[in-house]
Amino acid sequence: MPAELSPIDKAKFVAARRATAFVEDGMKLGLGTGSTAAWMVRCLAERVRDEGLRVVGVPTSSRTADLARQLGVPVASLDEVKWLDLTIDGADEFDRDLNLIKGGGAALLQEKIVATASDRMIVIADAAKEVTQLGAFPLPVEIIPFGWQTTKALVEETLVSLDVLNREVSLRMNGDRPLITDEANYIIDLHLKRIANPRQMALVLNQIPGVVENGLFIDICDIVVIGHGDGRVEVRDITTGEVAEDRVIFADTDNIFADLGD
Repeated sequence: MPAELSPIDKAKFVAARRATAFVEDGMKLGLGTGSTAAWMVRCLAERVRDEGLRVVGVPTSSRTADLARQLGVPVASLDEVKWLDLTIDGADEFDRDLNLIKGGGAALLQEKIVATASDRMIVIADAAKEVTQLGAFPLPVEIIPFGWQTTKALVEETLVSLDVLNREVSLRMNGDRPLITDEANYIIDLHLKRIANPRQMALVLNQIPGVVENGLFIDICDIVVIGHGDGRVEVRDITTGEVAEDRVIFADTDNIFADLGD
């Protein structure tokens, strides 16, 4: 139950609950991936069930699709809906300009496609995800399996010319095997500690043969909803410059929020 959550999970829950207030009847929605996005799907399902809210969700991963179906949120593919009104997703890091690092959940490719196919993107996060400069969280880069070691070496060579503090690159593993994304690709994580120019980094990485996409989301996010463990919520709109504060009241609810395993 939300009232029994840890402070960090309360922060994620209140951000998710506040973000779903932006959803209007008839919207086509991008549904993000990750622990905070999973709270959002559950809050959205609550509105579908209790208010009769009519929406169609486009999931950014098989995990999100399974959760949405389980909770009664209608889902469709991006090819079916073509364009979205709104995407709500989490982030691993965000800065004051609402540039993001995403991909900790290995779904960055679908997340970026869905977010850029939306009129607006809202990011939901706890306050710890805000940074002065991106890069403390390892930057995920999705690459094709063919010749992956060559692609990794090319990425490492490219990093020499970029303003970063560290240049360690590792293949993301799932046990003793490479992690496989929903698109059957690999992910390498760039442990950079600081990215001085995220825009340059995003452009340069995507020019390397074998690289499919990187986890830098530049000029994509419009609003960030920041949750705190005491129920406070801050909403920042990069387009208008407005900052609003709100509070979500914790109350007992039923098992739609039970056993959240993400």
